[in-house]
Formats: sequence, C-alpha cells, structure tokens
Amino acid sequence: MRALFIVNPQATTTTSRTREVILGALSSELDVTVAETEYREHASELARASAADGYELVVSLGGDGTVNEVVNGLLATPPELKRPRYAVIPGGSANVFIRALGVSGDPVEATGTIMEALRAGREREINLGRITSDRDDRHFTFCAGFGWDADVVQRVEHERANGRKATPALYAEVAFKLFFGGDIRDPSLSVRTRGGAVRDVYFALVTNATPWTYAGALPIQPTPASRFELGLDAFALTQASHPLTGWILSQMCFPKGLPARGDGYLTWHDQESLRITSPHPRAFQIDGEYLGEREEVNFHSVPKALRIVC
Repeated sequence: MRALFIVNPQATTTTSRTREVILGALSSELDVTVAETEYREHASELARASAADGYELVVSLGGDGTVNEVVNGLLATPPELKRPRYAVIPGGSANVFIRALGVSGDPVEATGTIMEALRAGREREINLGRITSDRDDRHFTFCAGFGWDADVVQRVEHERANGRKATPALYAEVAFKLFFGGDIRDPSLSVRTRGGAVRDVYFALVTNATPWTYAGALPIQPTPASRFELGLDAFALTQASHPLTGWILSQMCFPKGLPARGDGYLTWHDQESLRITSPHPRAFQIDGEYLGEREEVNFHSVPKALRIVC
C-alpha cells in the first residue's frame, strides 16, 4: 500500500529519534513517502494532492492543527478520485482528536495501533463539523469555539511566537488570566437552532466529539454525549459570575462531564445545524487553531465524512 507520511517538523512532543522509529515501523509494511510541512496550510495542500498522486493512505504526525489541515485537504479530493484513508500519529501538546478516538496519545503506541488496524483491515467512518461564513468554508474534527476559549488559543499562539512551549500549564495560565481579566463577561453571542434562539451568551462551543480538550491527562467535557457518529453538540454560557462559572468549569472535569442541564448554561445534543452570531467581532477558533474574529458562523454536521484507520 502506498502511503504519504505528512510530518510537522515543529511538532512539540516528538524528537527526530521518535520520528525515525515511527518511519521504520511504517516502512516495514507500507510503501512510504515522507513530506515535511514547511508553512501553514502546507499539510492541507499535500493531502489534497494525495489521491491524484496515487496514495491509498495518508498518515500525519503532528498536533490537532496538522490534523485539521490534513482533513480539510482530504475533503477537497476531486469527486472522480478515491479519497485516501487517514491515520493519525499524535505529536502535539494536546492531541485531542486522536485521544477522542480512543487511541493513545503516545506516538509510538499510536503507530502500533495503526499497524494492527491495517493488518486487520479495521477502519472507522466518522462525522465531521463544517463551518460556513462570508470568510469560511472548512471542516473541523472535534470543536469550534466563540469567545473565551478562542481568546485563550490566540494568546497561547502569541506566547508560542515569543518562544514559549505550548504546554497544558501555559494553557491553564492563560485561561486563568483571561477568566479574571478578559472579555468573558461580554454577553454578545446568540445561538440559533431549530428550536429557536438564545441570546446574551458569553461563551459558545460547538463539538463533534468529547472531550472538548484536556488539562494534562484530565478530559474536560462540557458536552459528554457528543459522538463522532452523531450530529453536533453545543454549549452556551448564559451567566458569567466568577463563582458560578468556576463551578460549571469544575463540573466539566468530572468523569461523567457536565450535566445536560444546570444553572448558568445551556446545551444542545445531536444537531444537524446551528448558527452563532454577535453584533461585533468576537474571537473564533476551530480544533484549537485561532481563525481571527467573526460576527456570524453557520455550523453543519457532515455524516460519514472520513475513513479513519485506528
């Protein structure tokens, strides 16, 4: 089987030695071509061309940003070509997508899982989320967020550009600072579903799986019923006092996740589509990648969008 191995050389949790071990394992049973990413969206370009280049499988090594780029590239495969299957090896600081699939966050162990799945012919077909706006038309794998979490992502990207490593501790530090000093108290968001509209929302999150993210090894679950096989789930913070918001966040860390109903928030389950708007620009992210500010985004569930080897 011909496989394209897309490697992000800036992946935060892998070394050159680890990459050599992984490549050796893949090459033992696959005809592997290695392509290192050189700039933002390069992984998307490589994945988009993979079918035309005759590859049956695309494997990526990197974080959730690399995964998102590869997925969007694969979804752009021309309809007359057969889209390659996809396998993910984690190399980022959080690796939310692969861990939500139930695969180890350790890159060597994940490689072993991929090889076992290939031998057994095992794969999984999953749904994806899609965002559309006057500036966007792209897919996300596990989450999209308006407001506070996007502000956190933006600030962490700024810290990384200044030489800091993207660790769970850095995310926690930034989230804490913005919680007490940011615009989390801006109730400008509105969430519209088939059931109607909810206004005066401080922070909104749309998920395609659970967890939303991790605090180290601890999964954070605002929408614990979210699944890759279902439509989209959503969470909206409707009150923003520090004690209540802190309590809501603590509930997300419990093994069962946040209850579907409670004070200060709303949740929706298994939605085909929804819309989030704001009268002025708010920070927006997908899959942990900051996209800039938006005033309106439409969200859609895309059934059986991708074949994953895992």
